[in-house]
Amino acid sequence: MIELRFNALRPNGQTIVGTITAPTYKDGKKKIQKLAEKHQLKTKTIEKKITFQYKVRKGNEKPTVGEQKAFSKEEVVNALTKLGYQVVSVNKKLLDFNMKPPMQDIVSFVKISAELLEQKLPYSEIMTLLINDLENKTLRETLKQINNELKKGADSEATFMKYQSVFGKFTAYMLGLAAKSGNMAEIYNATAKFLERRQEFKKSLRSALITPMITIFILFIAVLFYVGYIFPETAKLFLKFDIPLPPMTAATLKFSDFLLAHPILISLVLFVPPIALWQYSKTEKGKLFFDKYILKMPIMGSLIHKTLIEVFCRVFYTLYSGSAESIEPIRIAAEATGNKYFESQIKNISIPLMISKGKGLTDSLEASGVFTETAISRFHSGEETGTIKNTAKQLANYYESETVFRLKNVIEMIQVFIAMIIMIVMIGLTLVSAETATISPKSPVM
Repeated sequence: MIELRFNALRPNGQTIVGTITAPTYKDGKKKIQKLAEKHQLKTKTIEKKITFQYKVRKGNEKPTVGEQKAFSKEEVVNALTKLGYQVVSVNKKLLDFNMKPPMQDIVSFVKISAELLEQKLPYSEIMTLLINDLENKTLRETLKQINNELKKGADSEATFMKYQSVFGKFTAYMLGLAAKSGNMAEIYNATAKFLERRQEFKKSLRSALITPMITIFILFIAVLFYVGYIFPETAKLFLKFDIPLPPMTAATLKFSDFLLAHPILISLVLFVPPIALWQYSKTEKGKLFFDKYILKMPIMGSLIHKTLIEVFCRVFYTLYSGSAESIEPIRIAAEATGNKYFESQIKNISIPLMISKGKGLTDSLEASGVFTETAISRFHSGEETGTIKNTAKQLANYYESETVFRLKNVIEMIQVFIAMIIMIVMIGLTLVSAETATISPKSPVM
């Protein structure tokens, strides 16, 4: 997220100044234009908060250097002068971009914060301790800015949401909400647990799906290279001397000739569909389509589905405080799953049923069609006995145990399957090469 400051004039000539946050400069400019149209303002200037590098000294001390975000160079100079520094230089940072911190660093920050909160340490002290110890520059600078804004009395939720590009939307929301609630330690613990589970699941999913797909793709390219380039160099020597080829060698050579004759067609078949699917998956319709049908995949679909229910239940348990305030926890829990189809079904079917038709929680969740019979049955029991919150926690723990155990078995099975494919391909190439080696020239005729 970036911060923009705009200067505008009212119809009566009064000057007003405001700031907004947006993902990009273009989005921010559109927001300002909408505000200007709504309130009949004439925009004069739009400034982006950027990083300045400064060099200062106090008296005869050795000069020190640092960085500061501001809307203009004059702001930095004035701020440093007020602090009693003699400004040597202030320049705009040439490469003003920060890499998103690794997820492991964010998990560590949330987890350590939760532990220190349980020890009743003041939040401001926790932030100071972590800022001094963090190695990742982006996360350290982000926490510095958050800490400064919170000390000035800024709204915690709005402050953390400004930095959702660093923490992620859900994490920023939860950390901002925690500062407002009376159970900071519990929300931080729940957020840390959620982040750990998501990281673990992504790692398992990568092992189960992405790594095998990359392995098979590279193997396929290697076989094409062998068949299309290396093999013909040997086989065509026999044709040159009019030596008949065995069946497998002849078939492989025909396939090789086809590859060499249609390189553009082969390239299009290999690269265009994956690129097209990847581009489509980035659109709203594409995300919805892929997220819907990934739940119907053989074997993995069921595991992914149950993991989404686990995430939903874990977040719902953390935020739920009673049936009178269940809509917001349901909405946030649906967003936390990260699956557009799951989220859409909850937001477009379950929540409207609860608001407009007064349906109960269980009936509304069942109507969405994204919960298993087991989950609906447990929610029904919890709703009847008034233990919805505990039921959500039990479901989350149950599905966590089941998916962790089954994922390990699936990953082992996929690894064996990939090993078998590699073995079959290697045996095929060996047989073709061995058959080629048995070819001998005709005996000379006297």
